[in-house]
Amino acid sequence: MDLNHWYKELTYDEWVPIPVSGARSPPRYKHAAAVVDEKLYIAGGSRNGRHLSDIQVFDLRSLTWSSLKLKANAGKDDVSSSQESLPATSGHNMIRWGEKVLLLGGNSKDSSDKLTVRYIDVKTCQFGVIKTSGSVPIARMGQSATLFGSRVILFGGEDMSRKLLNDVHVLDLENMTWDMINTSQTPPAPRYDHAAAMQGERYLLIFGGCSHSVFFNDLHLLDMQTMEWSQPQTQGDLVSPRAGHAGITIDESWFIIGGGDNRSGCPETLVLNMSKLVWSVLTVVKQKDPLSSEGLSVCSASIDGEKYLLAFGGYNGRYSNEVFVMKPKAKDSVRPKIFQSPAAAAAAASVSSAYALSKSEKLDFTQLDDINSKSSVNGHPLDDATVKIEAIKEEKRLLELSIAEVRAKNSKLGGEIDEVNSTHAELTKELQSVQGQLVAERSRCFNLEAKIAELQKLLESMQSVEDQVQALRKKKSDLDQEMELAATAQRQSSGGVWRWFAGSEA
Repeated sequence: MDLNHWYKELTYDEWVPIPVSGARSPPRYKHAAAVVDEKLYIAGGSRNGRHLSDIQVFDLRSLTWSSLKLKANAGKDDVSSSQESLPATSGHNMIRWGEKVLLLGGNSKDSSDKLTVRYIDVKTCQFGVIKTSGSVPIARMGQSATLFGSRVILFGGEDMSRKLLNDVHVLDLENMTWDMINTSQTPPAPRYDHAAAMQGERYLLIFGGCSHSVFFNDLHLLDMQTMEWSQPQTQGDLVSPRAGHAGITIDESWFIIGGGDNRSGCPETLVLNMSKLVWSVLTVVKQKDPLSSEGLSVCSASIDGEKYLLAFGGYNGRYSNEVFVMKPKAKDSVRPKIFQSPAAAAAAASVSSAYALSKSEKLDFTQLDDINSKSSVNGHPLDDATVKIEAIKEEKRLLELSIAEVRAKNSKLGGEIDEVNSTHAELTKELQSVQGQLVAERSRCFNLEAKIAELQKLLESMQSVEDQVQALRKKKSDLDQEMELAATAQRQSSGGVWRWFAGSEA
């Protein structure tokens, strides 16, 4: 791989690990990430139950990692205040704002009752706490923070007492003022570790996440003009429930990477066409791949005018510190000239509808004539050749979609087969190990049974010896009694003789 132009050799829609020169960033998950000027910034996170406080920088040109040495701001202005060091934090968000990155919320030892907004100036390496006003939300972790023009939309999360949230707050970055938004209709269930995105400069989309016992795969939409929640119907591939996934938007495509349900990771990279609300599986990795992790991050980067996806970190049984890159293929980048005007777009839509209906429902000629009469540009009917061309183009598009779906399913099945084969191999090894242990235990049981039999014989012989000892003790006791009686009798007889001699002398 040409390290100077490594990104030019990438194939579309495939994740590839980036080769790294020198030392790597320490592995982690639940960190925050952002790209500024072809550099990937990683802040904090968690590993082995400990929060991290470092800032790691990956240079997309030199492919090297470095640590950002921060300098506390003097705090002389009315926007920010100084701080001795960046606290160890996880479950926070990072938003790029000009030459600064903003760090919002998260869990740290010095968490206050209210949500803290910190900043890092990537040019001067200064950092500090931004003073915010208004209805400042309570401190939380696992929330989503989505940039919407000059505002940040904050949704959900989990507060410091582990209470789940589904509230909406807006931070105006121009004057650093918070507002709490009152919404109508049914909001998403309280959750954390979900993903959020903006569509059409109007709608906030919320996908997945979890409560303390349930993992979600639902999609919710908040109209930022009416502040009404809705749960739209989606089409396309089925998506599994997940939390701890990462999402990033490029044009109308919302890419969802990783996540899991505390039992297994999600190996597929999903794409949601936000304007059509259609899910599709873009690619599938192996089950134990770092991209099939919870708590990973994903960012978009522009190199030489082309967009790339960058994924880092995560946890799926082990912590990752690899950087993966994908070059997404532009969706609907080539459009027919008929789409250049609204009237032409309407005509093309009518033609496409006519073709699709004729394929599925076999319309009669009256219906086709009616549709053809509506297929016009600026009041002039399209000729038959144009209609046929558009119908052929539509058929080609549908076929390409079908082929892409089949390839995605084949890729997914291939990944599942590899995973099953890997699991089978692991289970076979485990079975052989258990069988070996069983043989060893059987041998041990036989040895124990032999020792028990010997001990039983020894006990029986000891009982016989004990009986003999008791008999001897009884004989000894009898002899002692006989000797005692004999001695007594001798004393009595001897005493009488001396008494006789004594009486004679008197």
